[in-house]
Amino acid sequence: MDSTTPELLQLLERLAPGTPMREAFGRVIQQGNGLLVVLGDGSTVDAVCTGGFELDDAHFTPARLAELAKMDGAIVVDDTTTKLKRANVHLMPDSSIATDETGSRHRTAERVAKQTGKPVVSISEDRAVATLFHGDAKHELESPAELTAKVNQQLHTLERFRRRLDEAEVRATELEVTDLMTYRWVVTLLQRAELVARIGEQVERDLVGLGGEGTLARLQLADLMQGVGETRYLVVRDYAKRLTKKTVTSTLDALAALSTNALQDSETVANALGFEHPDLHARPRGLRLLSQVPRVPEAVQEAVVKHFGDLQKLLRASVEDLSKVNGVGRARAQQVWNFMDRLAEVAGQWDEGIG
Repeated sequence: MDSTTPELLQLLERLAPGTPMREAFGRVIQQGNGLLVVLGDGSTVDAVCTGGFELDDAHFTPARLAELAKMDGAIVVDDTTTKLKRANVHLMPDSSIATDETGSRHRTAERVAKQTGKPVVSISEDRAVATLFHGDAKHELESPAELTAKVNQQLHTLERFRRRLDEAEVRATELEVTDLMTYRWVVTLLQRAELVARIGEQVERDLVGLGGEGTLARLQLADLMQGVGETRYLVVRDYAKRLTKKTVTSTLDALAALSTNALQDSETVANALGFEHPDLHARPRGLRLLSQVPRVPEAVQEAVVKHFGDLQKLLRASVEDLSKVNGVGRARAQQVWNFMDRLAEVAGQWDEGIG
């Protein structure tokens, strides 16, 4: 199991490559030793500790922890991971606590984590790998080289899916302007946007484990994710049955709640989002395209849509028609008209290409 809760992500950030604690784990592994480290102290931890010795105001350093790891017992650090509290300790958690682990060190680590509520790191002597246990969560602390290779592969996949999303958005614009849009293409656009968002979230979670060594990958991720959430939001606002905050939010929530398998089926997605049958004609309100006009606030976009009703009527509107909308004004009306006129001109070229 690998549960990426916000609390676990914070822990992984504290244990990322380049941090003192991660350096300590690296030293232990280089020494060829195994180890149990409880990342927190208090009465619940004291209750499972026997033997060993207490350390009086011993500040944590990677070298000190690595030296203490040469003894057989576990090490306890304080909640801030700045002080070493106990060493050479024998951990005795409740044996009735369920665990799926096979190795004795990992079994103990999981039980202590569940019983005390404190994070526990188990370093396997045979595999030379550190594993974090916290509550019901388990996360293997991969090496920087392994994580970098994994993240690079994920970014390559994300780039491919983002390219497909961009292609779908261009095609959706063609279909919307020529009034040939169907709910199947609406669903396709949302499917691709949601998949890109999910892959991006996974990359972001794995980047936490890279710490400062993931700077370049973070820049790549930010570039690939630019506008994805906005596209998803605008498509829902264009095609949701009602343009209300509650309806848009519930539709986005329904999309996020779909499993990855369910997300692959157009009819399942359409039903979940309250859309018509995928093969039926769909006419957008025009909000996604209006958002591409510079400096037009969302409130003004909604006013325009409310006035004209849908994209086709908006495409046929004159500057005078647009200027009558509250909040638009002559200058902005001219700007919107120029944009829509260019779309209509390109639509004519698309029609010629189809013909």
